[in-house]
Amino acid sequence: MTDQQLPPVEPAAEEPPAHEGTPPEAHTASSQAREWLAQLQQMIDQVTAHAGPVARDVAAKAAELAAVAGDRAGPLAKRAAEKTEAVGARVADRSRRFAEGVRNRVDADEPAPTADEPAAAAEPAAAADAAAGPPDDETAGA
Repeated sequence: MTDQQLPPVEPAAEEPPAHEGTPPEAHTASSQAREWLAQLQQMIDQVTAHAGPVARDVAAKAAELAAVAGDRAGPLAKRAAEKTEAVGARVADRSRRFAEGVRNRVDADEPAPTADEPAAAAEPAAAADAAAGPPDDETAGA
């Protein structure tokens, strides 16, 4: 077997040697820029090292606040849903009574109220219910 010798590998130079036609000022500016970049990288690393724990603390506090808000919002949302259900039942009942009154009028061939006659005159009970508002027993829990 024959040993082949490979030429030695030279490390890649980051800047060209001074004898290749670049002025010496360019070398000092380039080295100064590298130094500034190194300092900047160190500052970034320091900020990152200090910001990590602070960011975790802020995230933990935000999660705690969200949990408290959820605990407090649950009962409030439940009460709102109960009130909405009660109001919806009353509106549905009034709507059914109104529809029944309209059907009865059509069956009796009564003329529809004109513009001079308000619709509330045809349905005095429905108008009185609407003006009275909710019964006291339903609003006592609010």
